[in-house]
Amino acid sequence: MVGFCSSARFVEHKTARRHPERPDRIRAIHRAVRVAGLLDSPDPFPDFQLDLQLNRQSQHVLRDLGEPEPAGVDRVLAVHSPAHVEYVRHVCELGGGVLDQGDTPVGPESYEIALLAAGAVLRCCDAVASGEVKRAFAAVRPPGHHAEPARPMGFCLFANLSIGARYLQQAHGVGRIAVVDFDVHHGNGTQAVFESDRTVLFISLHQHPATCFPRSGYEWELGTGPGEGYTLNIPFQPGAGDAEYLEAVDSRVLPALDEFRPELIMISAGFDAHHDDPLAQIDLSEEAFELMTRRLAASADRHCGGKIISVLEGGYDLRALGRSVVRHLIGLAR
Repeated sequence: MVGFCSSARFVEHKTARRHPERPDRIRAIHRAVRVAGLLDSPDPFPDFQLDLQLNRQSQHVLRDLGEPEPAGVDRVLAVHSPAHVEYVRHVCELGGGVLDQGDTPVGPESYEIALLAAGAVLRCCDAVASGEVKRAFAAVRPPGHHAEPARPMGFCLFANLSIGARYLQQAHGVGRIAVVDFDVHHGNGTQAVFESDRTVLFISLHQHPATCFPRSGYEWELGTGPGEGYTLNIPFQPGAGDAEYLEAVDSRVLPALDEFRPELIMISAGFDAHHDDPLAQIDLSEEAFELMTRRLAASADRHCGGKIISVLEGGYDLRALGRSVVRHLIGLAR
C-alpha cells in the first residue's frame, strides 16, 4: 500500500482569479484517486465537476494517512530564515497580497495552509520511516520546490520537500537522501537548500532554463563546496517527449542513484511536463509519469528497502493532473 496524505483544507489557500495554481487542483486529485478506485473513502468535494475518463483499478492501492497537522515553525526554520517565515506570516495576517515578483499571491489563510502542506509531508515521512507504509504521496498545495531559504517564489511559500528531508535526517536519523524532481520547471529552491550538502543528491529533469521559468538549472550547476557533484541538472529542449525523458532516466538518473546509494528517495512530483499543460512546452504522456516512477521505485528497492516519499509540485491542466497523479501512484504501488 502507498500512504496518501492530503486535506480538503488545501483549497483554503486562495490565489487569484484565473491563477494556474488554484484550489481546483486539489479537488481534481481527490476526484481522480476515487474515480480510479485507488482510495476507498468519501470524496470531500462531491459537487466538483470534472470528466476524467479513468479506468477503475481492481484493488485499492492507497492507505489514507489521515488529516495532517501543521508543521511546527521550528521544522520550517530548519530550511528557511526567520525573516522569510515572518514575511509570509505578516502578509497573510494583513489579509493577503502578492509575494515575490507578482506570481505568488496569498490570502489570509495561506500561511496556515502552507504550514499544513509541510505538515502533510512530515506525516508521510513518519509513516515511511516507521514502516507504517513503504511509500507515501503528499497531495498538497501550495507547492514548494521554488521556495528558496530566504525567498518565496513561483507559487511556493515554504519548501515542503526540503523541510521533509531535513526532518528525516534530524528526527529519524536518515543519512543519504536522493531527491528526484521531474516538474517541468527547475527546482531552484530545493537546489538552493542542498547545493553545498553532500548528504542530499538533487536531480532535476526540466525544460531548458533558456526557455522556461525560473531560468536556472543549467547542466554546469553541479553544487558548491562540499556539495559539488551532488547536484545533477538535466534540461530538455521544448518539444522533448517520453523517449527523451526515459532515456535520460535510464542513462543518467539511475546510474547516479546507484553511485549515491540513498537511504531514502524523495520525489518532487510535478505533472506540468504533460503535453496538455499550459505553462511549458514539454510533451510527456501520462504513461511516461508511471514509467519514470516505476524505474525510481525499482531503484529504491535496490538501495533503500523501497522507501519513497513523493510530494506534489506543479500540474495546471486539471484533467491531465488528475490522470497523471493516478499513473504516478500506480507506479509507486507496483
